[in-house]
Amino acid sequence: MTHPMQGAPERPAGSGRRIGLGLAGVALAALLVLAWNWHHRSAVADGKRNGGRDGAIHVVAAAVTRGDVAVRLAANGTVSAQQMVVVRPQLSAMIRAVHIQEGQYVQAGQKLFSLDARTEDANLNRMQGQLARSRADLLNAERNLERQRELFRQNFISRAALEVAENQVDGLRAQLSVDEASLDASRVARGFSEIVAPISGRTGVVPVYQGSLVQPNDALVTITQVDPINVNFTLPEREFVPLQQALAKGRVIVTLSAEGQPARQGHLIFMDNVVDTASGTIVLKAEFPNADRHLWPGMFVSVTLSPRQFSDALQVPVQAVQTGPERTFVYAIRGDGTVEAVATAVRLVQDGIAVIEGEGLASGMRVVVEGAQNLKPGNLVTESDPRGRAAGAGPAAHAPAGG
Repeated sequence: MTHPMQGAPERPAGSGRRIGLGLAGVALAALLVLAWNWHHRSAVADGKRNGGRDGAIHVVAAAVTRGDVAVRLAANGTVSAQQMVVVRPQLSAMIRAVHIQEGQYVQAGQKLFSLDARTEDANLNRMQGQLARSRADLLNAERNLERQRELFRQNFISRAALEVAENQVDGLRAQLSVDEASLDASRVARGFSEIVAPISGRTGVVPVYQGSLVQPNDALVTITQVDPINVNFTLPEREFVPLQQALAKGRVIVTLSAEGQPARQGHLIFMDNVVDTASGTIVLKAEFPNADRHLWPGMFVSVTLSPRQFSDALQVPVQAVQTGPERTFVYAIRGDGTVEAVATAVRLVQDGIAVIEGEGLASGMRVVVEGAQNLKPGNLVTESDPRGRAAGAGPAAHAPAGG
C-alpha cells in the first residue's frame, strides 16, 4: 500500500520559526514608526503653544496708562419746542383778512388776522363822545362853584347852597374817571380785532378763512418756537448729585447727535425736582441753537454730557480686567516674565477703557489682555502682538472682562 503523504515534498527544518520571527519584526517596526510620528507631532504642538520658549504661555499685553478721563453720560432724548402758543380770538366777530399762510415763520408782533371791528369802532366813538360831554359838564360845574364861593363870601348865599355846588363838581369828576376807564376798555376791545403773533415761530394749520365767524376760545392757529429748541432726556438717579455739583460750577455742555446731521452743542437748562420712583431716573432738559431748523419737535436724538471726570487715573484695556470669585484683578507681568494677580477696583468702563484703582498698580506696568484664561499666578509668559507674532518674553494686554 502506498501512504497518503507519499510523494509530498518535505519542508526544511526550522522554516516555520523563521516566518514567525519575520512577521513579529514587521509589526515592531510599524509600532516604532507610529510612536515616532506621535512624539514628533506633540513636540511641534508644544513648541507652538509655548511660543518658542520652554514652559512659557503665549499672551498679548498692554501698558497701564495714567491721565484724566471725562465721564461721558449718554441718553436718548426727544426734541420739544420751548414755547407753543394756540392763538384764539377774544371776541365774537367775522374774519376780515388772513395775513399768514400755513407753515409760515412769523415774528413776535406780526399781524396774523384782522377781525370785523365795526361794532368796536362804534363803541369807541360813543365812549369818546361821552367823555367829551363829561369834561364839558365838569368845566361848567367848576365855573359855577367859583361863583357860588364868591357869593358865599359876600353872604348872599348860605353854606348849604355852597355845599350843593361842591357836591356837583365832585360827582362830575367821578363820572369823568368812569368815562375815561370805559374809553380805555373800548380801545382794548378794538385792539382785539387785530390779532398779532405773541411769539416768534412757525405756524401750523390755519382752520379759518376770510369771512369765517369766530367765537372766543376758537383756535385760529398754533405757533411753535423752534429756535432755540429743547431736548428732554433722562439719566439714572445716581447722577443727580454730580449734575447738581456741575451746575453749581457753571454751564454744563451737552452734545447732540442725530442721524444724518452734524453734531451740535447746547447746555443743560433744567433738572427736575423729583426722581421718578418707577424708573429711578431724573428728567433733564437741554437747550440747543436751531437756526438751520434741522431739529423738529418730536424727533428722537442722542445726547451726551460730561458733568465730571477722573483726574490722573490709571487706565487699562477693559479686557485686562478679570473677575474672580471674590474680586476683580489684573495679571501684571513681572520683570522676570512671570505673572501675578493684582486686586483692582473698577471705577469706570468707557470706550473699551477701564479706570481702575489698586495697590501695586503703577503707570507703565504691563498687564495681560489676551490669554489670561490660560494663566495662574507665577506662570511664565511670552508676549506677542495681537496678530500672533512672538515678541519675546514680557507682559501682554487683552483678556475678556469677567475672566
